[in-house]
Amino acid sequence: MTSLHITRVRRRGLGVAAAAAGLFATLLTAGPAVATPDPGDAPAKKKGLSTSQQAEARAAIENGEIPGVDEIVHSKNIEHLVNIPKDAIKGTNSDLAFQGEYAFAGNYDGFRIFDISNPKAPKTVSQVLCPGSQNDISVSGNLLFLSTDSSRSDNSCTSTSQPATEKSSWEGMKIFDISDKSNPRYVAAVETACGSHTHTLVPGGRNVYVYVSSYSPSETFPDCKPPHDGISIIKVPRRAPEKSAVVDFPVLFPDGGNPGAPTNPGVSRTTGCHDITVLPSKDLAAGACMGDGIIFDIEDPERPRVIDRVQDNVNFAFWHSATFNQKADKVVFTDELGGGSAATCNAATGPERGADGIYDITGKGDQRKLVFRSYFKIDRHQADTENCVAHNGSLIPVKGKDIMVQAWYQGGISVWDFTDSAKPEEIAFFERGPLSTTTMSTAGSWSAYYYNGYIYSNDMAKGFDVLKLNDKRTDGAQRVRLNELNVQTQPDYRR
Repeated sequence: MTSLHITRVRRRGLGVAAAAAGLFATLLTAGPAVATPDPGDAPAKKKGLSTSQQAEARAAIENGEIPGVDEIVHSKNIEHLVNIPKDAIKGTNSDLAFQGEYAFAGNYDGFRIFDISNPKAPKTVSQVLCPGSQNDISVSGNLLFLSTDSSRSDNSCTSTSQPATEKSSWEGMKIFDISDKSNPRYVAAVETACGSHTHTLVPGGRNVYVYVSSYSPSETFPDCKPPHDGISIIKVPRRAPEKSAVVDFPVLFPDGGNPGAPTNPGVSRTTGCHDITVLPSKDLAAGACMGDGIIFDIEDPERPRVIDRVQDNVNFAFWHSATFNQKADKVVFTDELGGGSAATCNAATGPERGADGIYDITGKGDQRKLVFRSYFKIDRHQADTENCVAHNGSLIPVKGKDIMVQAWYQGGISVWDFTDSAKPEEIAFFERGPLSTTTMSTAGSWSAYYYNGYIYSNDMAKGFDVLKLNDKRTDGAQRVRLNELNVQTQPDYRR
């Protein structure tokens, strides 16, 4: 176990063309964003706890078992450099992307661009108001992509929420030109079936392909009817993004996927994918698809082929995301038990639920198989007021080792080594104490990613954090420099 270093910190408190007028560098108001009512990443309303639960949380703080409200605790080998609170964009912070000396931070109300040329003092370059949960974000060249997975009145950035039962409602992909980081321009929109909960970029020369993950269809939704057993593929011409269009909807689960309850109680029924990670250098992808985990061939990006598929009907409730190791002979899948809004990092839940599942990839070509090896879950128990479960992370590119940094919502940030698939271990961590000892409200790190020598985190409530990892086991990663990083489009660090 790593030793603790405690820092006490108290915090003070439509078209596309028509939408462009609202996209100025800094916007001072932000409309509410509507979360999808489905499992996975949906912010929950504050929930009061019982008197006994509140007493337990207070006692745990007094006994030193968990940090106090707004207290920061971290291992000796992590340094917290800076926190940048939310500013004009007030919604829930979501995913991150990177390009050069810029970080792009998604938010349910839009996105924010930071200049990180000095990681100790990031500066806001622009903020764009464009509500539409969950605004999953990625960048490629001069283009920025933003997912909308809430039913909107139209595709503009001034849209309002509207029931998905309305035929005129819109959900899908928004595309911005970011050649001028201080003034992003909204240039295209593509509607996709069931919206876009997350998306993944697959580079293709003159074009970039976007794999759109969405789920939870209903017979009452005109644009999202079952079966919904695949992904939308958007082809985006780099020089003419206004011509972007869906080119296919490949079926990944011809048998319908995991049936969920009552056949498999406590497991999500597969009605699409939550997230996909691609490794273009290997023409390989891994899909976390609600009740199923898959790997598939993407040699032809418009025609992906499933190679193998696994289920865990004992401990995995919701297959959420995936990360390859550097050799592409392992995949880490995450289980978002409780949809990201429940307290699952406690003794009652145990070490195998709401955890990571580590799978070896054996065999070659179409004979490759996913073989389960072990689970990893942080062993620092959290209060019943803290939403905590495995969430978004990235590799730390250490030669010959498999090490990643990962967000755990209010469980904080964990750095862990899975070089031995059967014996993963945590080597560093950072976390804040609960927001409250009386109510449950969603907060904590949504994404924690390593980029060019630093760890960047987007905390749903507290804002943008920058951390420095000082450990001889990871020092070699500091020599690796990237010009662009979308974590779900994994680079080949071995080149």
